[in-house]
Amino acid sequence: MTERKSSYDYKLIVATTVVLGIISVICVSAMFYFKMAAIHHLEPTAQWAYQNMMNGIVAPFIVALILLLGICVPKRLLPTAWLHRFTGGLLLAAGLTILLAGLHAGLLLVLFASLALQAVVLVLALAGSAALNFETKNYWVRLGSSLVHLGLILFVLDLYYHRHHTLHLVLFWITTGSVVLGMLFCFYAEQVAALGRRLWVRE
Repeated sequence: MTERKSSYDYKLIVATTVVLGIISVICVSAMFYFKMAAIHHLEPTAQWAYQNMMNGIVAPFIVALILLLGICVPKRLLPTAWLHRFTGGLLLAAGLTILLAGLHAGLLLVLFASLALQAVVLVLALAGSAALNFETKNYWVRLGSSLVHLGLILFVLDLYYHRHHTLHLVLFWITTGSVVLGMLFCFYAEQVAALGRRLWVRE
């Protein structure tokens, strides 16, 4: 059972990494092409056409990332059997929302559900709860992973709200701080733990 769950986690990690990699390549390529083709010197209609074309290219991968996050986040809280039921229910609710209110609303439903669950995961990880389903028992790695996942969800939300300047900036900096801090905790867990012990002793 453990081996099966580990394989399941591994496949989710690989799928998420591949999708994020593709999104990164598309974004970087689009920026270089924008500069080389001097899109900013073209007529506004041509600029909008280029932006809409790139949005159309990246959209399927953003959708895939949202769905993967909808699976990755609850797996920290639920056993595999309940995870499948929850995922099915969430996709059903998203499908109904898409039919009634459009694709934008359906994807936002998945994102906000993932955000709410990830907030619970982060609080439990911060409290050191043993109820969470992680491959490791290391406190700092668990906390770091929770922060990175929170940052990924906020990153996608930031893509939705990039036209709202103030909200965009808030989401951008929270995303940046969450991911950077999470990476530090994940990759330098022993050093962070040692620093925490030294600070605790001084107090």
